[in-house]
Amino acid sequence: MKVNGSPTRTIWPAADGRSVEIIDQTKLPFEFETVSLETVTEAAHAIYDMLVRGAPLIGATAAYGMALAMKADPSDANIQRAYKTLFEARPTAVNLRWAIDDLKQTLSPLNPEDRFDAAWARAAEICDEDVAMCSAIGDHGKELIQVAYEKAGRSRPVNVLTHCNAGWLATVDWGTAIAPIYKAFDAGIPIHVWVDETRPRNQGASLTAWELHQHGVPHTVIADNAGGHLMQHGKVDLCIVGTDRTTRTGDVCNKIGTYLKALAAHDNKVPFYVALPGPTIDWTMTDGYKIPIEERDGNEVTNMRGLTAGGEVVDVRIVSVGSKAVNPAFDVTPAHLVTKLITERGVCEASEEGLRSLYPEHKEAWK
Repeated sequence: MKVNGSPTRTIWPAADGRSVEIIDQTKLPFEFETVSLETVTEAAHAIYDMLVRGAPLIGATAAYGMALAMKADPSDANIQRAYKTLFEARPTAVNLRWAIDDLKQTLSPLNPEDRFDAAWARAAEICDEDVAMCSAIGDHGKELIQVAYEKAGRSRPVNVLTHCNAGWLATVDWGTAIAPIYKAFDAGIPIHVWVDETRPRNQGASLTAWELHQHGVPHTVIADNAGGHLMQHGKVDLCIVGTDRTTRTGDVCNKIGTYLKALAAHDNKVPFYVALPGPTIDWTMTDGYKIPIEERDGNEVTNMRGLTAGGEVVDVRIVSVGSKAVNPAFDVTPAHLVTKLITERGVCEASEEGLRSLYPEHKEAWK
């Protein structure tokens, strides 16, 4: 996708071939800055403090984190240390575990002197694979938007509601939930996006709105609680969200507030789609309520960052001094509230049978 007209990824190898560059997403939408990661500790910090976020991008960053660890010390012991450091950075997104499992399996049989080059090459492959998967998700999801446009009689734009940020900023490129929107827009399908602000970190207002604006896609930011009202009044044709972990039975774990949108969509007979690449599926899990839910600092609820009239970016407290806040980062939407899953391999029911039809190589999960 593009930033100020220039094609840009969220993560890329630096010119020195021994460090990696990322967009610091904590500075968006008011400042565009990049950060260089040179150590596994810096990669873990970028993941935990959400300089990078979104399950696919977390996985890609963790893969490069393993490579950076091998640059410093390619020993067996350091593979284990790096794995632990990265795994603990964010526990909910399954792509992180998938990526470091992949790197660990790749590196363990090799001689230490070969591990950095192998890790660096594999991390680059994971990034390219993510781009290809997200592009394919966009192609499959575009067809659902086309159907909605035809159903509306081609008389008006399709209104899509999304929650949090599952665009290209959450992946290496294209995005998951937003990829179908980009594909539809580029194909000339009239489209408008309702963007949930997504408290407490406002990733919809600060990230989704920013990247849609960069691409020229018509959109409107709404308060999280406005979604149900819009659905009641026929102003939402479909919802598309992403996911940080999906069980093999189709339960979806995504940014806090997703469950409430799914409930509203179900009550108003609005299709509720979830877009995800294969690595986001946790084949070991059948019950979404057993997914570990990350509890983040309450300051993310009590404080907000914004731009003053004078052009200064500041953090302000919006909650009474002395009041506490709880901050679960995710919630679980049960499979029966999900209309369909949109994957790189096609669209399927949010069920064990549906996922089995697209990913038969994971047949051992059903034994």
